[in-house]
Amino acid sequence: QEQLVESGGGLVQPGGSLRLSCAVSGISFRFYHMTWYRQAPGKERELVAAITTGGTTNYDDSVKGRFSISRDNAKNTVYLQMNSLKTEDTAVYYCNARRDYIVVRQFWGQGTQVTVSS
Repeated sequence: QEQLVESGGGLVQPGGSLRLSCAVSGISFRFYHMTWYRQAPGKERELVAAITTGGTTNYDDSVKGRFSISRDNAKNTVYLQMNSLKTEDTAVYYCNARRDYIVVRQFWGQGTQVTVSS
């Protein structure tokens, strides 16, 4: 069965750092683009950072220069390094895997809570 499991969330003070991990199983990880989304209460889910199968990255403007996405194909894991955290970063962070050739297939993790508060 396909499974994405996020970890690394928690409570951190403004200016602090967290590293989120998403462990993937049940799919051929190297064939999937990986994306981190987040959703704050009362708001739409939004793209935070993405990395393609080839390693190309893109970020939402609100996190550029602060967040970094990476992947380790040998470990079937994608990471999100979050630095200089702001209260506005508070949200549930979700991991997404998407394959867009032949047919579109995508899978979601259950989410991990990130709270930035003093």
